[in-house]
Amino acid sequence: MASKDPVYDEKTGAPKLVAESDSSNVETGGGTPERTLHRQLKNRHIAMISIGGVIGTGLFLGTANSLVAGGPVGLLLGYLTVGSICYSVMISLGEMIAYLPIPGGHIKLAERFVDGAFSFTMGWNYWYNWTIILPAELSAASVLVDFWDKNTDLNSLWISICIIVVVCINFLGAGAYGEAEFIFASIKVITIVGLIILGIILDLGGGPDHDRLGFRFWKDPGPFVQYHKIAGAKGRFLGWWAVMTQAAFSFIGTEIVAIAAGEAKNPRRNLPKAIRRVYIRILLFYIGGVTVIGLLVPSNDPNLGLNKGTAAASPFVIAIKRSGIKALPHIINACLLTSAWSAASSDMYTSSRALYGLAVAHNAPAIFKRTTRNGLPWVALLTSTAFSFLAFMGVSSGSGKVFNWFANMTAVAGLMTWFGIAVTYIRFYAGTKAQGLDRSKLPYSSVLQPYAAWYAAIFCLLISIFSGWAVFLKDNWDTATFVTNYLPLILFPILYIGAKLWKRSPIIPASEMDFYSGLAEIEAETYDEPPPRNRWEAFWQWLVCVLVLIFGPTSECAGLDVIMAVLCDTAFAYSMYTFLIVKYKINCCISGVPGRVLHSSTSAVCRWALGILLQLWLYDISDTAPASLRAFTLSVGYLRSPNGHWFLFLRRITQGTSKLPHASRKWSAHPCISRSWQFASVLN
Repeated sequence: MASKDPVYDEKTGAPKLVAESDSSNVETGGGTPERTLHRQLKNRHIAMISIGGVIGTGLFLGTANSLVAGGPVGLLLGYLTVGSICYSVMISLGEMIAYLPIPGGHIKLAERFVDGAFSFTMGWNYWYNWTIILPAELSAASVLVDFWDKNTDLNSLWISICIIVVVCINFLGAGAYGEAEFIFASIKVITIVGLIILGIILDLGGGPDHDRLGFRFWKDPGPFVQYHKIAGAKGRFLGWWAVMTQAAFSFIGTEIVAIAAGEAKNPRRNLPKAIRRVYIRILLFYIGGVTVIGLLVPSNDPNLGLNKGTAAASPFVIAIKRSGIKALPHIINACLLTSAWSAASSDMYTSSRALYGLAVAHNAPAIFKRTTRNGLPWVALLTSTAFSFLAFMGVSSGSGKVFNWFANMTAVAGLMTWFGIAVTYIRFYAGTKAQGLDRSKLPYSSVLQPYAAWYAAIFCLLISIFSGWAVFLKDNWDTATFVTNYLPLILFPILYIGAKLWKRSPIIPASEMDFYSGLAEIEAETYDEPPPRNRWEAFWQWLVCVLVLIFGPTSECAGLDVIMAVLCDTAFAYSMYTFLIVKYKINCCISGVPGRVLHSSTSAVCRWALGILLQLWLYDISDTAPASLRAFTLSVGYLRSPNGHWFLFLRRITQGTSKLPHASRKWSAHPCISRSWQFASVLN
């Protein structure tokens, strides 16, 4: 079939996604065009999906069991270890998926760089993983509703409502899913950031009881827990290992961005941005969160544990209750409910796309490749929806217990997915060496490779093998724990051996790997920002260049994002400090601040929440992280200054920027900056 030149949108300058009758559709043997997925997910969708895949009920609820198992230091070390594994997996996946952002994600990549049997195994394991976690998150949502309504007879009603909401979001298409996930992930991000800030305040004695905790609970009951009362270093080591097993469930989901690659706009530019910032989210949300938990809640608190069944088992809620704050647990529970809904929506999306990817790779019946005119894989989505009804098991067995069953199975299956991604990258790396492909010219690459991939593969396998070791201790056998921990581990080699015997596909030699099929179409969909169409857009670009001059150059000029990042960073810090001053009477003199902004703590909270949302939106979407972070730091420095004025704020910015290697100390004499000082002096 003859190829055609790409058609460009007249407004944006971006390549247009052709309709089903256009040349991009795959023709079947009879000449009938076959509908495929459409690229509907924007940069901000991809950014928030990568965030939403990280933050879930595992962080808000699952950390309770981890704290009991390992203690505060064991909890922190366990999450640091799994976080490093997660980052190693993501940079491995990012290099491959940024180069070849194809439908099916890492499932299809395994077919190119390992063999067909391995792709078959990874695909079905991944589909099983996200199909099983779907009823777990729905059960979690039902449990959270019980926080307000203790009538367990209505569990089936709440589960039904949750299923309807999740199904509606997914059947509206990838664009609607992206918008919903953007909103849900924003709520989750605001929640965890707010909880971390609140936790620091409570630890320093800013709560109603004014009890300064410090590192009290690191001393009593202690930094580690003797796991199952096993004495000595052995018990502490086993506690740390148990935390890693449980932490894996919390981190599983970061690879969703690879599955979304087939529906992402301008994937060559947008996917690397999301991958690069994974480590920031790991450090901020998870490491920051578990550190605060270890400071606020003792590991022997009787309320800890998921078996309690409600959000009262969340370490954050326990900490808030211990400090004497009464109304906040209801707000946190509502946020946890949106987190469960968001996770369930992502589960259904990922499960359906994984099944679609299996069909595209000819590892599942072709019927699962069917899509609507808008690119919705409706058959795969209906199939995934059917498994959501497993959540009704919670009506008879208890939602909390069902959640634990499915969570154990998901953690091990997810670790095997990470293992498969790492193995695929090791083969990908060997292929680049054999074929002379310069990795430094790829859209994304890491200097840590291939060592990071080997590290991830080895640790994922070890954690999976020893995930349920505790059942072999004396008088500790539990059939449900054994099955849920080791069934996914056993299924992986069974699937691979069976597929190997069925397909008889040899491992692809490094010199014969396919690095180029579909590359021309992908490159045609990669585009830069269009040139200005009128004087207004030209003015904005000029203003961006001025701000880049002041705040330092970035790798991309993202238009209004550069301007708004600076303004919103300042507004974020300003409103946050205003809230702390009003609510907690913190002694901090802010000179030159209009008094009317301090009259209402409610308005301060609204500005604080909006500031966080705008800050994260701009930080994740634009490619202005250095300027954004620098402006935030300087704005905080301004607000803490006892003699802060706007012109001093501007002067501090220029002084901070002039210390950078690429800056000039003569910038302070720039006409634009001088006029800004004069204008600020008039305002003050």
